[in-house]
This record gives sequence, C-alpha cells and structure tokens, in this order.
Amino acid sequence: MSSTKRKQIKVKAVAPKLKLFRSNEPLLSVFMWGVNHTVNELNNVNLRVMLMPDDFKSYSKIRVDNHMYNKDNMPSRFKVKEYCPIVFRNLRERFGLDDNDYMNSLSKQQPISCDSPGRSGARMLMSRDKRFFIKTLVSEEVEMMHHLLKQYHQYIVECHAQTLLPQYLAMYRITVNDVETYVVVMRNIFSPRLSIHKKYDLKGSTVDRKASDKERLKSLPTFKDNDFLNDGAKICIGPEQKKKLLETLQSDVDFLSSLHLMDYSLIVGIHDRDQEDEVGISFAMPSGADEEEPEDDDAEGGASSAGAGDQVMENEDEQDGGPSPPDSPQPVTPMPQFTGELDPDLERYAVVSNEDSGKREIYFMAVIDILTKYGMKKRTAQAAKTVKHGAGAEISTVHPEQYAKRFMDFITKCVE
Repeated sequence: MSSTKRKQIKVKAVAPKLKLFRSNEPLLSVFMWGVNHTVNELNNVNLRVMLMPDDFKSYSKIRVDNHMYNKDNMPSRFKVKEYCPIVFRNLRERFGLDDNDYMNSLSKQQPISCDSPGRSGARMLMSRDKRFFIKTLVSEEVEMMHHLLKQYHQYIVECHAQTLLPQYLAMYRITVNDVETYVVVMRNIFSPRLSIHKKYDLKGSTVDRKASDKERLKSLPTFKDNDFLNDGAKICIGPEQKKKLLETLQSDVDFLSSLHLMDYSLIVGIHDRDQEDEVGISFAMPSGADEEEPEDDDAEGGASSAGAGDQVMENEDEQDGGPSPPDSPQPVTPMPQFTGELDPDLERYAVVSNEDSGKREIYFMAVIDILTKYGMKKRTAQAAKTVKHGAGAEISTVHPEQYAKRFMDFITKCVE
C-alpha cells in the first residue's frame, strides 16, 4: 500500500480592519459608532408596506462591555438605544434620504459643534458635510416626541412629505460613563454650498422680539420680528410662489394647532447672490481641528427620556467584548458647486426671489421649534406676560389657535 503524503497548508492570521470612530470626546465617538451600527442592523430587517402600532413603541438597544478599541478612541463600556427604528427609517425614505448617505454623513467624520446652545440649553451639532443637525433633548421634548410621532408620521404620509415642518430622521439615547444623553437628528434646511447672509426667526409677536446686543455680535446673528419690520425686509417670491408657500404653511400650522402646539417659528435664511460669497464644503478637515464652526442654534430639535411601556424590538447584546465593529462606511461624495439650480434635497425649503423684485436672493424657510405644548406652564407664562405688557400686547405665549392665526397673518404680510 502506497503511503499518502498530506500537504501542509500554512495559514497566516490577519487582523481584521477596524473602523475607528475618532472624536475629541467619548460621547461623539459612541454616537458615530451607534449610527453606523444601527443602520447596518436595519439592513437586515425587511421593509414593510405598512407600519404596525408596535413600531411606534419599539426600540433597538445594544450594550457594549470591554470594547476592543483603544480607549483613546472609544470608551470601553457604553450603550446605544435607537427609538422606533422602523418608523424613522420609513420617514427617511419618505424624505428621499438614502440610509447609507445618512450613515456616512454622521459617522465618516466627527460632527462639529455649533457656536452656542439654544435657549433651552440644548447642545447643537452639525454633520461635517453640513447636511444634518444633531440636537440634545430635554425631558419635555422627549415625552412630546413619543406622544406626537404617530401623528407626525401620518401627516408626512398624507402630505407626501411636502411640508415645512422639521424633518425628524432618528432619535437615540447614548449612555457613556452612566450618563444618558438623548439626541434627535434632523435635516439642515440651509444649503451646504451657499452662505447665509442674513437670518430671521419669525413668530408673529412684537413683544421682546428683537435680537439682543450679544446676539448681534455673532458673525451670523439671528434677528427677530421687530428687526424684520425695522429693516423693511420682504420675502420677494412673486404671487405664484407666495400662494404655494402659504398653502403649505397653513396646512402645517393647522396640524400643529390641532395638537395644541405653539411657540414655533419660521426660520428664514437669505442667500444674496450678488455678494458672490459661495462657500464649498470642506471634506478634509482633520478630526478635532480648530476650524471655524458654523452657528445655527435655531434648527428644530426633538426629545429626551424613554417613554414607559416601550417594547423591545431586538435582543440586547450583553456579551462581554461586545459585537464585531460595523463595516466601514464609504467616503462622503462632495456636492457639486452652485450652477443656478437648488440642492434637490432642499427644493421644498428654498425659493428664488422673483425677477421683478430687483433682488437676486434665495430664501431658505422652515418651521422650527414645534414641540412646545400649550399646557399649565405656558398658561402661567401667558398670564404673567399679560399682566406685565397689558391685555392687548402681542406676546408670544397665547392659545394655539390664536397663535396660529397671528403667525399666519404676520408671515402673509412678510411675503410679496
């Protein structure tokens, strides 16, 4: 019998390539990791024609212990919870947003901080390609998001996403060192490619509605109703575009009023084409660089503490060592420079000035800060302001129906 020789095969171990989510703070590293992980997990979930009631109560949750990454890049222990992932994926689809583009924008490079926190103290960040805002949330906003999400989704479906309301794209809870932070992700309604030369926040109220001296010192101040009137400003878009804008705005305001919401604003960003000050996006900034960061503390935000009765959509990963790192995202594709066309993603928010007006401006407009309910706190504030300013004063805190009417009357006069 002839002897058989076995051929030895030498196997060389190759260390897997790890995607490092580098940031100058652990919270942002975990946020970037979490977006990458949750989007990749959703790729394994089949799309459904219709959402189920339980989708509005579900969440995905992952806990990572003894993480394999270097602690200089990522903390060794953290948790990421995504609320209503199927619902928000459906919303992103209805807003014409590809999940991989969404993931790349938020996880390819560290988000950049905006200049200052909003009035509520919420922290604002922007994706490096300036397409998305990330806003931290307070408890009242969280409860409101959980309460409103089903109606909000239904409204987006019914209006075929033709709305000026904020585009809510995802909501997360990030836990690092036992500190929980709630964030919502929204689309930035201003163009990533065009500078905003003037910005107004309009509520339709004239009491205490003027930019402060501190605000005016900013490179891009947010002016208010009285400033708009004193400047003699107008949104010059012509009768046809005015009719279309006001119809959309009226539908949005009716929706908000039906839910007893008030205190929202119309944010107006004006790009003056005569200034020839178009700015391209920097995609090559090193992480943590001391670049000049954009400021926009007015973009709308969303929610903060998990609602009771949530149902688990996925099992928690409690294994020591955590999951394998997600696949590395593809590089962000730079947007083309301005050639006269508006960004396709922002067509519903942007209107070019009417040729007959003599102006060469582009107006970016959206309704923001929609999560304030007319409850006991606002009723008390209304009473206090009425005593201070008188019953006939145009204070901002009024009943939702009165607020809606006054808001629409003011905006109608602002548009030509």
